[in-house]
Amino acid sequence: MPATRQPLSVAIITLNAASQLEACLHSARFADEIIVVDSGSTDGTQALAESHGARVIQQDWLGFGPQKQFAVDQARHDWVLCLDADERVSPALQTAIEAALAEPTHGAYRFPRCNRFLGRYLKHGEGYPDWSLRLFDRRQARWSDDAVHEKVVTNGPVGSLSGDLLHDSAESLASYLTKQNRYTTLAAEMALAAGKRPSFARIALSPLVRFIKFYLIRQGFRDGLPGLIHIAIGCFNSMMKYSKMLELRNSDAAVR
Repeated sequence: MPATRQPLSVAIITLNAASQLEACLHSARFADEIIVVDSGSTDGTQALAESHGARVIQQDWLGFGPQKQFAVDQARHDWVLCLDADERVSPALQTAIEAALAEPTHGAYRFPRCNRFLGRYLKHGEGYPDWSLRLFDRRQARWSDDAVHEKVVTNGPVGSLSGDLLHDSAESLASYLTKQNRYTTLAAEMALAAGKRPSFARIALSPLVRFIKFYLIRQGFRDGLPGLIHIAIGCFNSMMKYSKMLELRNSDAAVR
């Protein structure tokens, strides 16, 4: 570790992540501190985190954005790297992070995230580079309050780092679809709350636009069958988001 680099806190939110967390903690061991904010695990997640030297804090679920910001607020250092339990910092990314912290030129940095799906790391289409802003000075950036599809909001330009953040959920297709179903419901609720409205064009055309953009233009076809299945689920999610918006709007109208 360069003697002059900025001290770094790693913040991780968890819920029943014992099967995934160890590899994440191992990849983040170069940090000066690891914080795990747990929302009620019953599978030994907290004990596992403590055994790896992490500081564990219990916090009931607040929604993705608020939960991640809560974790950032608990950090002892201003520079924070936010990870999910199923993510790992690659050696190349660790090198890039430490170099950036030795002489920061920005208040926040993004880097590519490489997603593993059906046993294959996707390198094209919707799955890559999947730019993720996760490293920032908390005096210059913070997580949004969004319950899903949360993002880091900054007050200045964002730098880019090389090296991949590896996303290796190792979840089954069934559990992946269950999670996507939950996300599309939350996304529909958020879109309606923001004043957006469903339409025939959005329901019919959004899957087609998504397929053309990610499978053809960004060459998702080069990732073989996993790439095809990944974009097919993404297109279905686009349609379901607007369909759920229509359902929610109609139920609200019926109640009134």
